[in-house]
Amino acid sequence: MPGMELTHFQFDVTDGLAVVAMDKAGEPVNTIGPAIFVDFATILDRLESDDDIHAVVWTSAKKDFLVGADIGWFASLTDPGETEDMVAEARHLLDRLENLHLEHGKPVVAAIDGACLGGGLEMAMLASMRIATNSKRTQLGQPETRLGVLPAGGATQRLPGLVGIAAALDLILTGRPARPRRALKIGLVAEVVPKEVLLDVAKKRATEAIGAPLSGSASVKEFLAPSHLQSLALEQNPMGRRVLFKKAEEKMLAETKGNYPAQERALEAIRIGVEEGREAGFAAEARFFAELVITPESKALQSIFFATQMMKHFTGTAAPPRHVSKVGILGGGLMGAGIATTSTLQAGSTVRLKEVDEAGVRRGLAHVERQVTGRVKRRRLRPFEGEQATNRVTGTTDWSGFGNVDLVIEAVFEDLELKQSLLQEVEGVTGPYVVFASNTSSIPIADIARASSRPETVLGMHYFSPVEKMPLLEVIKTDDTADWAISTAVAYGKSQGKTVIVVNDGTGFYTTRIVWPYGNEAMFLLGDGASVEAVDGAMEEWGFSVGPIRLGDEVGLDVGAKIAKVMVDAFGVRMEGPQWRQQLAEDNRLGRKNRRGFYNYDDKGKRGGVDDTVYSAVGLGPRQEIPKAEIQERIALAMVNEAAFCLQEGIITSAMDGDIAAVMGLGFPPFRGGPFWWVDQVGAGTVVEKLGSLAARHGERFAAADILRDHAQSGANFR
Repeated sequence: MPGMELTHFQFDVTDGLAVVAMDKAGEPVNTIGPAIFVDFATILDRLESDDDIHAVVWTSAKKDFLVGADIGWFASLTDPGETEDMVAEARHLLDRLENLHLEHGKPVVAAIDGACLGGGLEMAMLASMRIATNSKRTQLGQPETRLGVLPAGGATQRLPGLVGIAAALDLILTGRPARPRRALKIGLVAEVVPKEVLLDVAKKRATEAIGAPLSGSASVKEFLAPSHLQSLALEQNPMGRRVLFKKAEEKMLAETKGNYPAQERALEAIRIGVEEGREAGFAAEARFFAELVITPESKALQSIFFATQMMKHFTGTAAPPRHVSKVGILGGGLMGAGIATTSTLQAGSTVRLKEVDEAGVRRGLAHVERQVTGRVKRRRLRPFEGEQATNRVTGTTDWSGFGNVDLVIEAVFEDLELKQSLLQEVEGVTGPYVVFASNTSSIPIADIARASSRPETVLGMHYFSPVEKMPLLEVIKTDDTADWAISTAVAYGKSQGKTVIVVNDGTGFYTTRIVWPYGNEAMFLLGDGASVEAVDGAMEEWGFSVGPIRLGDEVGLDVGAKIAKVMVDAFGVRMEGPQWRQQLAEDNRLGRKNRRGFYNYDDKGKRGGVDDTVYSAVGLGPRQEIPKAEIQERIALAMVNEAAFCLQEGIITSAMDGDIAAVMGLGFPPFRGGPFWWVDQVGAGTVVEKLGSLAARHGERFAAADILRDHAQSGANFR
């Protein structure tokens, strides 16, 4: 446009209607930060002053609306006072977009397709109306608390007014986005339309709104719904609000255990705005953001975010991957059926599922159908899409249908001879460039590959349960694995929606190897007199999503016994557990699978309280109190020390990979950043000193890895 030089926006005016399309230069997505504010201010100057412009459509020229703040900018924020001033200045600039309608009579319609997150939603909320597409990619939310901060562009103040306090608290405190249908239901958007007509509808609504009041809220029918009226009744009186905020705080603390200060500050900012007025709320929001962005928790969460973003571009090797359209899966149990589900739903693959008998095939296919049906019911899939996904998965008890597969994933139980036998059979019915991937959790891939006539095609693809939810995939390579096979496995894992790390072969690889000391030390603590509740409670309070003993019940105590032999054979005394552990099998305690473990389970497998008979069943005496800090220190350091051994031995090639895998695969506390990030924060010298003290009291299993000693001496960081 004449007189306007724009770098990050497209701008057009036709018949009094301005269409502003965000298009951040040199970036695949739009983010908000200082880089775009010069253009933003220039556009606002034009929109405010040009009397020939009567309405505005605000949209994006990229596949997503705006994905949030420029996280790289976060890293540059070190001075709370300067940050608070910067946030306040940016918000005043954003206010001008809101005031186009309020003060200048020029309605603004936000046309949203794809991700509208963080600063993107804050920008959209400044519009007079929001229209979103019904695309699977479209989602609206405020994920800032997942990065250890709170929204700083006004969301804590504007969102409650748009959707109500309860819905705003849910969106901000959990960081979970709303899909289009839910966004419409809660009043976050006024309309949901097909992507193909988004811009046309937005232009029409903006033109219709010229000279008329405009609301971005839900329809009258939805506004008068009993549930909405009940919510309003609760929120619009002081006593009701106190109850609402109290319940929200209780729920939040039950989930965060007080480890995530961003959620607490976000709740307080919303409360201040509701009770003391919007300006007080804005000031609190800016102040809290400036405090939070430099906290250790936020820095750790940012490190995880940066690492996962980098992993999206990770290919494993320079060799191009082979295309995978059809997958064969061996084993229709929980893991195999879960891999089949993810393969059809996420990767869109045709799947052939093999089991030993028809009953096994039916169970595997039924699992896939349940998962797909659940997504259809939640409106994540259209009915015909669900039917297509289910039809892409077929079952067999023989090798029919395996002649044209591109990838075979083996997901049978941990038995080396069985895996080798299946590998040989697969090679007899498939072509020379079919990748064979074992989902083993502990057996070295090289041992399996010894039975292969083409070991260059053999590797590991270690998924985590439940496969449909867990985000990590661990690809394991041997010295013989071809680069093209590695890149094929990585590419396919990414098509399944996984974050993929590649590790070198070895017993237990990385994740199983470091989670074993986590559970093992818990067993030693039980032997020392600690209660199951104390051990699991201490580690969940430390930040783990699941305590080590509960995790053992979930995985299966019999599975643990098999892994124990493999680990002890490979690593000796460092991986040995207490002798009484063998008595669990003698008492037929398998965990949740047979409803007999450390916990009680009902007939449907739902977990109850601790089964106190377990202590006498395995020969343990009365319980005694062990300090919570000691429990946390022993278990955490056992896991972190083993992670250091894995880096030292080259099982993982970087500390970043080790942190990502621990957080995304094993539930290591995200706010602690992963084992290596945590060591850097605590100090390698302190970690080595603590391990030395534990080794003196409890033996060789706590002997510090040499790489930790080296970092303690040099003062170097891992990350």
